[in-house]
Amino acid sequence: MVSSRAMLVLLLFGYVMVASAGNFYQDFDITWGDGRGKILNNGGLLTLNLDKASGSGFQSRNEYLFGKIDMQLKLVPGNSAGTVTAYYLSSKGSTWDEIDFEFLGNLSGDPYILHTNVFSQGKGNREQQFYLWFDPTADFHTYSILWNPQRIVFSVDGTPIREFKNLESNGVPFPKSQPMRIYSSLWNADDWATRGGLIKTDWSQAPFTASYRNFNANACVWSNGASSCGTGSSANNDKNWLSEELDSTSAQRLQWVQKNYMIYNYCTDKKRFSQGLPPECNMS
Repeated sequence: MVSSRAMLVLLLFGYVMVASAGNFYQDFDITWGDGRGKILNNGGLLTLNLDKASGSGFQSRNEYLFGKIDMQLKLVPGNSAGTVTAYYLSSKGSTWDEIDFEFLGNLSGDPYILHTNVFSQGKGNREQQFYLWFDPTADFHTYSILWNPQRIVFSVDGTPIREFKNLESNGVPFPKSQPMRIYSSLWNADDWATRGGLIKTDWSQAPFTASYRNFNANACVWSNGASSCGTGSSANNDKNWLSEELDSTSAQRLQWVQKNYMIYNYCTDKKRFSQGLPPECNMS
């Protein structure tokens, strides 16, 4: 006989599995690539391909204004030099907002570079780059963006790697008013992606493939000028993420990643910002 506690665990586990099982047919449209992007396994798997003629990409059907968004990715294996797999949130227009994951390919045996950036009102220049503590081509890993009115947190397999706080009171623009779609693309960037463009794409390895599964968005859907997280809405029952912040354990894990795996931080690039670092760099 199953104990009540075990049954609760099973029910919770089952709920998590259902909540995480996004369907790509329902949630996304493949937007370019002439058939190089494919939705497979009854909507459970999406693949993007890149060959010498073209890459491919997709976007979400929904727009979101704040959310906690997860996607599992398995990156291009082997010699991926010259390729970029981009996975990001973005609005439209000349003063767009954007929250970026970009994965810069490399020669076989060399680590991928995970590139992050935050744009607000059309301006970015807030890059942080990391190596990963695992091989992102061997299996799927979860890449998450928490975006609420107070902060943006980038996480990998539940470990936060970067936090960008809302410091508008100190004159730092923060994305908070423009709804964004989710985008992803696999494309050739061998003019800059690998060692500043020194290493070119080896087309004999094509087609290159990136794979996606288990999309989940606990988010405020924006539609017809209104948010599903409005007062009295039942569309999002669990809105704890709207005020979520790093607890002490998560803050320690963030520090561990930044100490051991960060390879570029715009906030320490005094050569680039010779007139003074951006204001958020001088705040805790």
